Amino acid sequence: MKKLLVVLILFTSHLVVQAQSLSDIQNIKVDNLSDAQIEQLIKRAEAQGLNEQQMLSMAAERGMPAGEVAKLRQRIASLKSGGGSAQRQQATSGANQLRQIQGMRSQDDIFDSLRKSDPYYDLTPKQKKIFGYTLFHNRNLNFNPSLNVPTPQGYTIGAGDQLLIDVYGASQQTYDVTVNPDGKIFIPNVGPIQVGGSTIAAATGRIRSALTRIYSGIGGSNPNTFMDIRLGNIRTVSISMVGELNRPGTYTLPSFASPFNALFAAGGPNENGSFRHIQVYRDSKLLTEIDVYEFLVKGEFTSPINLRDNDVIIVPPLRSRVEVQGPVRREGLFEVKAGETVEQLIHFAGGFSSQAYRERLTVTRKTGAEMRVEDVDAGNFQAFYPQDGDIYRVGEILNRFENRVQVTGALMRPGVFALTPGMGIRDLVAKADGLREDAFLNRATLYRTKGDFSLEIVPVDIKAVINGEAEDIALRREDVLNVPSIYDLREEYYVKISGEVNKPGAFAFGENMTVADLVLKAGGFKESATASKIEIARRVKNDLSGKLAEIIILDVDRDLKVSGTRALEPLQPFDHVMIRRSPGFQREQLVRVEGEALYPGEFAIAHANERISDLIKRAGGLNPYAYPKGATLIRRNEFYKVPSEDEIKAENLIKVKSNISRDSLDRTESDKILFERIDQKILESREEDRKKKQSLGAEDFRQQSLVELGESTDGIGKIEIKDTELIGINLESILSNPYGPSDLILREGDVLSIPRELQTVRMRGEVLYPTSARYRPNSGFKQYISRAGGFTEKSRRGRSYVIYANGDVKRTRKILFANIYPSIEPGAEIIVPTKPEREPMSVQGWVGLASSLATLAILIDRLSN
Repeated sequence: MKKLLVVLILFTSHLVVQAQSLSDIQNIKVDNLSDAQIEQLIKRAEAQGLNEQQMLSMAAERGMPAGEVAKLRQRIASLKSGGGSAQRQQATSGANQLRQIQGMRSQDDIFDSLRKSDPYYDLTPKQKKIFGYTLFHNRNLNFNPSLNVPTPQGYTIGAGDQLLIDVYGASQQTYDVTVNPDGKIFIPNVGPIQVGGSTIAAATGRIRSALTRIYSGIGGSNPNTFMDIRLGNIRTVSISMVGELNRPGTYTLPSFASPFNALFAAGGPNENGSFRHIQVYRDSKLLTEIDVYEFLVKGEFTSPINLRDNDVIIVPPLRSRVEVQGPVRREGLFEVKAGETVEQLIHFAGGFSSQAYRERLTVTRKTGAEMRVEDVDAGNFQAFYPQDGDIYRVGEILNRFENRVQVTGALMRPGVFALTPGMGIRDLVAKADGLREDAFLNRATLYRTKGDFSLEIVPVDIKAVINGEAEDIALRREDVLNVPSIYDLREEYYVKISGEVNKPGAFAFGENMTVADLVLKAGGFKESATASKIEIARRVKNDLSGKLAEIIILDVDRDLKVSGTRALEPLQPFDHVMIRRSPGFQREQLVRVEGEALYPGEFAIAHANERISDLIKRAGGLNPYAYPKGATLIRRNEFYKVPSEDEIKAENLIKVKSNISRDSLDRTESDKILFERIDQKILESREEDRKKKQSLGAEDFRQQSLVELGESTDGIGKIEIKDTELIGINLESILSNPYGPSDLILREGDVLSIPRELQTVRMRGEVLYPTSARYRPNSGFKQYISRAGGFTEKSRRGRSYVIYANGDVKRTRKILFANIYPSIEPGAEIIVPTKPEREPMSVQGWVGLASSLATLAILIDRLSN
């Protein structure tokens, strides 16, 4: 029972916390949260096993508006670098019920950091609206009296105060005395002195007179001994706080405390308490009345008094409260005194904001029987008196302009201008500093908003209006004049160059531009370019014969000198210049020899028909430890991503850069210039390669199609795309018969691997003990299987196969009912596959089979009879 009671208590507290969270999280503004707070929220969610989506869903469920959830998602995306959250641990044991409930509570508190970012997160929306309510609930503000102040001369001494009396001058002495309950202090050799109820100033005079009995130098017209009184430990006073307070009761405060200190200790007035008629009673008489608004609005204490023992502070119920809504600096609920006007109410609200319509307020007033709406003009703000329950609504200014005109297009300073009386198009163009040189002068357009907000188009002969040849048009409010540019009325001119240049692409067309100029703009020729047979494809206009393009062929040498019949002819807009690749240009292609050759390493292919035997000769032949039967050729297939020329160029330039001035202490000026040039070319190469990779090539399309086929529902299963293949070769035959059918022609990227002599055979798959065994020349397939413990029950013997060292594969053949297993060579690998699993026949299947057999037996019996 005790355990169950603890669980119920924790569960109840969990519900309370959750309910509070639900009421507070809806007021959170994500824009007001710092990055540190968002990061703390992410860490708390990950610590509790919640991913980002779950956390956002929880925020939405607990009342956060959809707009704030979207902002929170954006903030998290900008801060969170990645990585999944930890998997949430699920407790399943009954002994961990208490821990589960505690975990549940911590999960609901995940947004505490967001709620607590608001210093008033524990207040209700209504409490936050009450002007002055948050003053006593701000955790960053306190009204504790400062005790580190000079002794105030007007302080009233009471029982329990410590007085420090310093005598200095001709005589020196210090007295530490405490006021007793009778209000007296006792000084040795002087006797008791009555100081209780006196101020510090009055008590100083009494004590000075008493001390003259033992210090004659204190009195007289020319004293040589002086006295000073200080307060040490001050007494405490007991104050009764009653009325409409959040925490009424009796409070013990320092004697320096003011009524504000007492109000703060009691949590301030509650929702129904008055902020403007707080009463302080002393000796059953009203001492003063405090108006908190004087402090909030003016920063003044209306009654700077110190509290005494048995003082009573009463917070009565509020008498009149009104609400102000709309564009003011401080919306909310305000308490008003009798005789205060709307003007003072607006002052409490901080005044109008810039969006407020200040000429009139709308008041909703309760008449006792029904509601009434009144309008208060600005001239009556000082004469209109608020009543309890009034709601004052401040309107917003209209989102429109009373004197705006605009001009757009080909002007020196297009924009928005003020409309003045009698202003016309000529004046508007003058305000915009006149027309630009590219302005289209034959026609402009004036867009006019009519009285019913429909659009009217007014054509304007802008040239004639500007020159005074046509009558000016008077402008109206919201008119928009558009003067187009001559370039707005035609297709943008450009020329294009492609092929073997350093920066192919489209360039702005210029008058008298030639092919040489365009090649210069494109960064010049590549090494692979041919300067002859440059083609220009030109658009065909007004040709109905079916001709698609006019082809012009020119010769341009590497010094950009053009030759040909149309060498000096300038380019026209939209011309496409194509630079061809030189047929004799070839980039080096590398192959590699690995393993047991005399000179292994990389070799460049010298001829297009170079073969494996040529590569073996260049590598110095095989060494004595080579095993030719196990040699393999690794070749790239069509899915291999060959580095582009731009990638190769960028990689080589990076190597050049790393080797510049490696041995010098500081770079020379030429090195610095070379560095900058190389950096620029690396950027250009990478950008050009990025553009090329955006287009899908034929092999990319084939690879993508195969992957999609494997992933489809009706496909052939998962397909693994490999970019290299193992080709089995017979190196002994190649070396004995060079250029024979077995001697393959080399391709770029080929790797010829020649192993050492192999002496083992591996057994894998469905054998009892997969292992490797020493090769024995006279042992066959079954002998090696025996060394691995034999076949398992799941082995599919007839599908066994052998992978030889050179990559060749041979499978088991069947003659009648006998399995003919492959022969074994050094380095071979025996693979025994698994039998496919067969589902056992269900009871329904057996019943169906029995029914079919019974039916067949009956049929046979009837046929036989």
